[in-house]
Amino acid sequence: MAKKGQRVIIHLACTACKRQNYTTEKSRLNTKEKLEIKKFCPFCKKMTLHKEEKSK
Repeated sequence: MAKKGQRVIIHLACTACKRQNYTTEKSRLNTKEKLEIKKFCPFCKKMTLHKEEKSK
């Protein structure tokens, strides 16, 4: 059986239009809370806050 890694792939969704625009990795050990990053949303065409969501 394969070991689970410390890094996990997450999806970032725009808070304005609720679309998943970005994917990234985060460490399970270092970052326990959900990630929030200000990034450019190509659908809204402006800088918005993107929050971590569950992958579909």
